[in-house]
Amino acid sequence: MSDVIQLLPDAIANQIAAGEVVQRPASALKELLENSIDSGATKIQVVVKDAGKQLIQVIDNGKGMSPTDARMSFERHATSKIRSSKDLFSIRTFGFRGEALASIAAVAQVELKTKPANADLGTLIQIEGSEIKNQEPIAATEGTSVCMKNLFFNVPARRNFLKSNPVEMRHLVDEFQRVALSYPEISFSLYQQDLEMFNLLPGKLSQRIVGLFGKNYQGQLVPCEELTPHINIKGYIGKPENAKKTRGEQFFFVNNRYIKSSYLNHAVSNAFEGLIQSDQHPFYVLFLEIDPSHIDINVHPTKTEIKFDDERTVYAVIRSAVKQALGAHHVVPSLDFSFDVNYTENWDKNPEKKEQVDREYSYKSYNTPEFKKSSASGWEKLFEGNTPQKTQEQPRDENEEEPEVLTFPSRVNPEESQDFFPKISVEESTGTTFQVELSYIVAQLSTGMLILDQQIAHERILYERYTKQLNSAQGPSQQCLFPPTVVLSASDFALVMDILPELHSLGFMVSEFGKDTIIIQGVPADIQPKSEKDLFESLLEQFKNFKNELSIDKRENLARSLARKSSLKRGQKLTPQEMETLVGQLFACQNPNYGLSGNKTFVKLDLSSIHSFFGK
Repeated sequence: MSDVIQLLPDAIANQIAAGEVVQRPASALKELLENSIDSGATKIQVVVKDAGKQLIQVIDNGKGMSPTDARMSFERHATSKIRSSKDLFSIRTFGFRGEALASIAAVAQVELKTKPANADLGTLIQIEGSEIKNQEPIAATEGTSVCMKNLFFNVPARRNFLKSNPVEMRHLVDEFQRVALSYPEISFSLYQQDLEMFNLLPGKLSQRIVGLFGKNYQGQLVPCEELTPHINIKGYIGKPENAKKTRGEQFFFVNNRYIKSSYLNHAVSNAFEGLIQSDQHPFYVLFLEIDPSHIDINVHPTKTEIKFDDERTVYAVIRSAVKQALGAHHVVPSLDFSFDVNYTENWDKNPEKKEQVDREYSYKSYNTPEFKKSSASGWEKLFEGNTPQKTQEQPRDENEEEPEVLTFPSRVNPEESQDFFPKISVEESTGTTFQVELSYIVAQLSTGMLILDQQIAHERILYERYTKQLNSAQGPSQQCLFPPTVVLSASDFALVMDILPELHSLGFMVSEFGKDTIIIQGVPADIQPKSEKDLFESLLEQFKNFKNELSIDKRENLARSLARKSSLKRGQKLTPQEMETLVGQLFACQNPNYGLSGNKTFVKLDLSSIHSFFGK
């Protein structure tokens, strides 16, 4: 029997290993940026073309490499970071496995130019598919330049699985932001198709945050710091009023390495409990400094997962640090005893506060007026200043009798009579359709009654309408009288460019207006927004929220997001005609029974059920 097990050639082994390290252009950019930082660079420039599919070039002013080191850097498991197994427990550099450049060179065409400070000439190496094509000395500046071209040129199946350029560009920007945040003292710049996206100068962490995410973050940063014998925490958190529906800007760094941890994220969310809604997520950029011997970073190929030897202590310290930061900067509501009704001695000194307290507690002093037949003057006092004065042309007849005021004896407490007998205006009582609590619509049927949730029902109506518009690529639009401009983060701008055709199909007329800025020239005709800018920003946040929670395509996501944001809300008063129209539109839908979240849109009560309530 012949032997069937044999060693794989190095080229095939490298391609297999590259599948774990290089999953998309953003993975390669992350590895190249981390190598530049490990080289001691103080200035890093990134050039991207065709969302990284055609070109990713990283240029730094680091230490550079000798000709031998430049050649060895493309060998598997060749690294300068560790020498023995003991070094694995004291790692403070990004790279240590020696797989990054070897994996990139296995699936792309790579050109390396490098020169150390004490050398007269640099080194040029050209490699394709793990095969070195050329190596020669060249004139070069101090530092290293790695140029990666035609990613997955020899693995066409992998290249076909890459997403559209806006999607891949968004991932590139995310990786760039994470690395740029971890080292604010290093200068970073990013160019896409020869256009500058970022130009970040060295500075403080707060300046780096504003430079990456926009000036809107300048006023919402709250410093957070906690120093303990085991772990140190520094960074910034966002104010509760700026929390978003998506987990967008949330960053944990352990020894300057970006990590993902749902457990530690829960510690921050727990500290914000009571300040934000349960479905909102706060902004934070937190740096954890801990002895490398207490963590294990060699867990996942992307090195974004870390194991702590005492994770509960880390959780408690983070939660305490965030709570302390919120309290120290008066983010948590504070007690003001001057507004307490028990402290009345200060009111005479401050009449404005007394007036405000009286206004806030006016509902407690309200008493239901007593109805007495003999006291007609009481009714007149209720309407003083509101009753029109009788003119001289209509003098009152002296013999005219005063209108009789009827009394209605009741066994209930007069103070509870308003809740016992709900007031219904004439407009609300006419017709067979009316609202309950401004949230539910009750419609009379020949066989009973129908109760609709107006918000869930309207979401279903709008969702099916927007789905048809996206499929037909035709949506009516109304022009904005004063088109607003919206400044977005780089990732949000790339997201808008990705869904731009679908936005046009819905009726949004959006176009580029400079760097990371768009102008809204029109919105869907059937929406009456108070602010076109707020509508668009909330739509974008809802789209990202659904993207994280649901596995749906962008068309359905966009239809759901716009339906959720433009639908009727609970507490909104409707006319009888609007209610009847809503009922008719719901039953014209293909699936009128359920809303977008699977909840029922209506409940039907037949006459037999109503009779049973009264024992008939």
